[in-house]
Amino acid sequence: MSVLVNFAMFPTDKGDSVSEYVSKIIALVKNSNYPWKLNPMGTVFETETLHEAMDLLEKSYQILEPYSERVYATINLDIRKGKSGRLEQKIKSVEDKIGKVNT
Repeated sequence: MSVLVNFAMFPTDKGDSVSEYVSKIIALVKNSNYPWKLNPMGTVFETETLHEAMDLLEKSYQILEPYSERVYATINLDIRKGKSGRLEQKIKSVEDKIGKVNT
């Protein structure tokens, strides 16, 4: 199974720049040993089970909870049985098709 998670999570009561707090979550994701990528609007990671994905999301919240009275999160899940390595493969599939369109 492959669980792709795209999420953003940050405190809403810390002013215009929250990178100090977001970087704490990114460090957690980086050290989790799951494949991941940072993007301008959030972070994507891939786990083998929904339980692993939800555990990492909960740990992310637990990092912010002591610092903030209010935490905002957006979470998208793409769960697919019988596949793995989709973090890279989904991008490659689209890029391959773009290459065929441009020729």
